[in-house]
Amino acid sequence: MIGIGLRTVHFNEILRDQPKIDFFEILSENFLDTGGRPSFILDKIASRYPIVMHGVSMNIGSLDPLDFDYLRKLKALAHRVNAQWVSDHLCWTGVGGRNTHDLLPLPLNEETLNHVANRVLAVSDFLGAPLVLENASSYAEFTTSTMTEWDFFVRLVKLTGCKLLFDVNNVYVSAYNHGYDPKTYIDAMPRGAVAQYHLAGHTNHGTHIIDTHNGRVIDEVWDLYAYTLDKLGDAPTLLEWDADIPDFATVHEEAMKAAVVRAGGAPAPSQTEQNAGEAAGAPLSHVHA
Repeated sequence: MIGIGLRTVHFNEILRDQPKIDFFEILSENFLDTGGRPSFILDKIASRYPIVMHGVSMNIGSLDPLDFDYLRKLKALAHRVNAQWVSDHLCWTGVGGRNTHDLLPLPLNEETLNHVANRVLAVSDFLGAPLVLENASSYAEFTTSTMTEWDFFVRLVKLTGCKLLFDVNNVYVSAYNHGYDPKTYIDAMPRGAVAQYHLAGHTNHGTHIIDTHNGRVIDEVWDLYAYTLDKLGDAPTLLEWDADIPDFATVHEEAMKAAVVRAGGAPAPSQTEQNAGEAAGAPLSHVHA
């Protein structure tokens, strides 16, 4: 299954053309307190396509109490659109009732593991289904950490039965930023624990990479995706493109490259990449949008 993130700029194209795509992922918070046209269009799309929900405000790692008002809205939305699963990130997003609107890293140690595991169990019980958690991109680490992120995830899965939203691009980004081999992360993950994969573009600043979701997936991440499929098994895969968003056809073209990789091939360059390569006189495999 190949999916695309549902974005407002594509609403008209999706309703008009009914594109061939296996599912859409919605940003949960965009529809929790929204009525009117966005809600109407979501209902129409949900009547035609499977929907999965992806959030950024569960605050699963915070010391603040779980926000059950938020969770009630989340559960109601999941019921309304018949969501296949509900996901969020292994992170914290605020404290003292304040939301930073960012996905902040956790100190990875026994205390944090026990704290997060208890909260994951509580959320899964409330939602009536295993929570799905994503590995966020990372730019800083705590000196109080006593385990790697992959070891933390392995133990969290064992303790809670949660599933993974395994973001291959985030593994690449974090490995680059912290200087480890991304395959070490992948090799440690339990086969069969992945509910969904994410792929995305990023911005490389030389000294570090930012997970910007503003372009095509680079060849190295496609290669890592193929490696991940071999190690962890197949799962629904979604392309994220959240900034400098082109028309739906372009996003769809990029997403469908995942189908080629899943079949054992290498994704062909897009028409835009071909044109850029011809203009520069460079090998196509070395050109990235």
